[in-house]
Amino acid sequence: IVGSHSVNGVAAIQSEILKRTTLKDFYDYAPVKFNNKTNGITHRRWLINANPELVQVIDETIGNGHWHRHPEELTALNKYTNDRPFLEKLGKIKHIRKEALAKLIRDQQGIAIDPDTLFDIQVKRIHSYKRQLMNILHVMYIADCLKKGKESDFLPTTVFFGGKAAPGYYIAKETIRLICAVARRINDDPLIGQRLKVVFLENFGVSLGEIVYPAADVSEQISTASKEASGTGNMKFMMNGAITLGTLDGANVEIRDAVGDANCVIFGLTADEVLNYYAQGNYSAWDEYHGNESVRQALDLLVDGTYGDFRSLYDYLLQNNDEFFILKDFDSYHKAHIEIRRRYREERSWRRSMLMNIACSGRFSSDRTIREYARDIWHVEP
Repeated sequence: IVGSHSVNGVAAIQSEILKRTTLKDFYDYAPVKFNNKTNGITHRRWLINANPELVQVIDETIGNGHWHRHPEELTALNKYTNDRPFLEKLGKIKHIRKEALAKLIRDQQGIAIDPDTLFDIQVKRIHSYKRQLMNILHVMYIADCLKKGKESDFLPTTVFFGGKAAPGYYIAKETIRLICAVARRINDDPLIGQRLKVVFLENFGVSLGEIVYPAADVSEQISTASKEASGTGNMKFMMNGAITLGTLDGANVEIRDAVGDANCVIFGLTADEVLNYYAQGNYSAWDEYHGNESVRQALDLLVDGTYGDFRSLYDYLLQNNDEFFILKDFDSYHKAHIEIRRRYREERSWRRSMLMNIACSGRFSSDRTIREYARDIWHVEP
């Protein structure tokens, strides 16, 4: 920071956190160095190359003369939010992409996936703050409720995980082991296997991502608020018509600002609430465990033998005082899934949300990011 002339938080919320807390002394000393350039991704790869059926329909609707190079012009799609034939085309394209992912999983892993189920996808580095552990604990909780007859209105769902863990990151490796154990048990269960399936996408990378992102109905962006610098998977999902289920963290904040609350589902602690808990030291994982029946039900499944022995993760959450607030956000996360299911059943409204996400994705183009770097940081002309 001392040796640099520019400091960037790569998402609006993170830039503010840097200035207010993490790097406050530096900001007070040299505020002119601090700025924000939100990350971006290229529509050329993640939409135009990855989802040709969708591109064809967009071209037929708003023309292909300009938006391929200027994706901010996708906002022209906003006028079609009540165009029933166009919305039906979006639904058909999503189903085509879901069929492609289902075929890949069947061919590579031998798992039969129903493309008519809700595709709920979390793909990113496996890391405690990104909270894949909360996601799989919630899957375990739902499976247990299904077995006990407590989820009568559950929507058939396939939950996908993908990502890699650093070689020495024990908790991340254990999380992958848990996901795979849960998948084996649930997928073969005659009572719930037709209503809930779990898939761990092996060797996740760019080529697989080009198949995964266009197939998603729900984009899981559930990091502990204040921890995610920006995220870019959230943008790749968005431009392909997935609805964000996430915390107000990283670029999720700007996605929510772009599409509105009606076209995403936000849950959990805010960044200020998280930072306050850290500052005050007044959070107790044990209180959450003993005072919240659903949390206790989920955590006990780690150690009762249902999926094997995962005492490591049980102890990590309780003895390390749940450093990323998985237990605190658990009920809010569950309610967010209930809201997702409610919206998904309203087919036309859901497709309208798909359209709004695609139309608003242009602001997250890497072309825009690079232009801002060139203009404000590097001071170079094209």
